[in-house]
Amino acid sequence: MRPFTSTISLEEARRRLDAAVRPIVRTERVPLDAAAGRVAAADVMSPIDVPPFARSAMDGYAVIAADTSGSARATPARLRVVDRIYTGQPSSVTIERGTCAEIATGAPLPAGADAVVMVEETAKSGDMDVDVFAAATAGQNIGHRGADITSGDRVVGGGDLLTPSRVGAVAAIGGVDVEVYARPRVAILSTGNEVVDPGQPLPPGHVYDVNRFTLGAIVSAHGGVPESHRPAQDTVVALLASLDACAQGDLIVFSGGSSVGERDLVVDAIAARGEMIFHGIAVRPGKPTAFALVAGTPFFGMPGNPTSCLSNAYILLVPFLRAMARLPTHVPRTIEVPLGRRIVSAANRHQFYTVRLRDGVAHPAFKGSGDITSLSQADGFIEIASDRSVVEEGATVRVTLF
Repeated sequence: MRPFTSTISLEEARRRLDAAVRPIVRTERVPLDAAAGRVAAADVMSPIDVPPFARSAMDGYAVIAADTSGSARATPARLRVVDRIYTGQPSSVTIERGTCAEIATGAPLPAGADAVVMVEETAKSGDMDVDVFAAATAGQNIGHRGADITSGDRVVGGGDLLTPSRVGAVAAIGGVDVEVYARPRVAILSTGNEVVDPGQPLPPGHVYDVNRFTLGAIVSAHGGVPESHRPAQDTVVALLASLDACAQGDLIVFSGGSSVGERDLVVDAIAARGEMIFHGIAVRPGKPTAFALVAGTPFFGMPGNPTSCLSNAYILLVPFLRAMARLPTHVPRTIEVPLGRRIVSAANRHQFYTVRLRDGVAHPAFKGSGDITSLSQADGFIEIASDRSVVEEGATVRVTLF
């Protein structure tokens, strides 16, 4: 056994991770229907005005405003209807004094008209005439050309997250694709002689690979592309071969082998290939988490226990990956509720304790670091500072929701 000689605080681990982040610089073009959630790598400028023509903002009648001066219910202005205009059908008729055109919302404004009267302010008079009961002003109920976007405007800035509305803005100017930053490729691998792929027979003393799938789900949800690799055996030779196989990734994440047993050899493999930034954090669960640079590629050595691995993925891997992917900081939702049962916390370790929510009360859900149901059956977690040993039943706690 090779016990930890020291651990660093969670705050120090976060500081070192922040200092090691290198945002992705690789770019690619993606079709517009695949752009949502990506990060624009360049400004998108409009080649056209939007709307590209003056259009009606209401169903009603396109008129010359001066023709409706003084109009009221008792003294309507009577106009001759010379055309009916629908969306996508520009009119060839010019509106002259004493005439108007029936027009649909979004339809192009005919030449000569300078206002639109809502249909509710009118009444037909015979087949060809309409009475207008309200005076219009020039520009009323008209969407002017370029009122939304002018040719040459920037509709998306480099570094912007492509939200649905920004995707819509690119569509409005006729864009079919967008240059975006590539998603970081994340090589994921579990270590251990006992780890077996799901779907295979389970020999005595073996367990199915959990962490490759939980880590892959985390990576997919936070801007990365998971690239799964087969489990590695507990030998330095096998771990070095696995590190080499993962070398094309932008980020490498191993689980297991980062503790202090004689077969926890990830530290030795890192020593042969790179530089250890930290190994051991004063948290529970997840103390044996490691971070290193392997030939310049960031490397996370996550604990093998499923709850420890996934917990520290939420706490440490997610912020790092999102910064690499140039995504906004993830801000999970939190609520404050009373605690349903007394919790005793480990001394001098910052603890993340999973809870279930029932009837507005947080009930402890943590079983053990090796139990995936500590997380799968939890709604979120509370944090217990390293200088606090007990949280009493009924105390108000802040739950970070998964």
